[in-house]
Amino acid sequence: MTRPTALPRLAVIGGGPAGLMAAETARAAGIEVDLYEAKGSVGRKFLIAGKGGLNLTHGEHRPAFDKRYRERSEAVGAWLDDFDAAALRDWALGLGVETYVGSSGRVFPLDRKAAPLLRGWVRRLRDQGVRFHVHHRWEGWDSDGAFRFSTPSGEVTAHYDATVLALGGASWPQLGSDGAWQPWLAARGVDTAPLVPANCGFDIDWSSHFVQRHAGAPLKPVVAHWHEDGTDHALQGECVVTANGIEGSLVYAISAPLRDAIDRDGHAVLILDLAPGREPARLRADLAKPRNGRSMSDHLRRQAGLNAVKTALLYEVLGKDGLGDTDRVGRTIKRLPLTLLRPRPIDEVISSAGGVRLEAMNEALMLNALPGVFCAGEMLDWEAPTGGYLLNASFASGRRAGLGALDWLMRPGHTAG
Repeated sequence: MTRPTALPRLAVIGGGPAGLMAAETARAAGIEVDLYEAKGSVGRKFLIAGKGGLNLTHGEHRPAFDKRYRERSEAVGAWLDDFDAAALRDWALGLGVETYVGSSGRVFPLDRKAAPLLRGWVRRLRDQGVRFHVHHRWEGWDSDGAFRFSTPSGEVTAHYDATVLALGGASWPQLGSDGAWQPWLAARGVDTAPLVPANCGFDIDWSSHFVQRHAGAPLKPVVAHWHEDGTDHALQGECVVTANGIEGSLVYAISAPLRDAIDRDGHAVLILDLAPGREPARLRADLAKPRNGRSMSDHLRRQAGLNAVKTALLYEVLGKDGLGDTDRVGRTIKRLPLTLLRPRPIDEVISSAGGVRLEAMNEALMLNALPGVFCAGEMLDWEAPTGGYLLNASFASGRRAGLGALDWLMRPGHTAG
């Protein structure tokens, strides 16, 4: 499995951005690196994430950038000190991939594609001497402390001087991030937080009539209002009505506080302004104008600018009888309440929160309970919204773990199975 060598040997388990970056960082210093991947190729989730345009990072300035990581902003900010958005863009340029900042602040490759960057990266890693082992699914440790891997040819085992685990969270299990590592680490005394949905949609108890007519309809533009940490917040964007509830970029951006509210209270209330830019007084005056025989739906379209799905939401919340009160209709257009019952299942969301608690490791991302074992990427207990924040921190954590493993391996007498 491993080749005899006088050099220290590092195993990186997991071939996503965090694992690949850890491998690159250690190999650049001359460390022998074997990278293991459960699937037939590395970077599968990376490719899927980039299918609609690879969003590498974001152009937002720090420290506002760091605040996107909520309660982990200080810890993740330390990773970004070593590998921030500018460093990530420079790194991509080193692979021949130029990037640009879009109108939303998101950073993309010029061709918006993930595959060329990944191919170039893997080619460079192979040329540098990183050894890839695909179809090797990690199954924990054996009784002698060796790593166990299931392969098409049967189980194999291996010992290493240090290890970086970059196994992902529990979203996208079909791509390898299934959270199977949790009991193996817990059995060895590693403190983990339960894996929960992040960047997710939510279930709402729609009427069957509403679902039949409007599932899949976009809601744009709208302003979301929510309450968090004693403060009212607002954010304008777009989302989509689904057969189960609501999802889309606006919802994903605020899914963490909504999920936490459901966990705390059993439900969350999301307030939507269906008519951004229209002052309440003007809206009331417009709605009070005579209908002149027009239907209520047509009246709302003409006087409030509501399309079919927004009007249907009013019916859903107020009922047909409630639309007779013009003042109430106006108030609801500006603050339409939606009761969110639960996040969507973790195996269908963009990312997960929870995982190995940062308190269970040192600043180099080495596990306190398992000296010589480092962790990186989404398997750590942090989260971020989409928009490049999630991916940038994954890269940065991989670099931090790679540097930590390198430092560990350079200390005489420090080995781990």
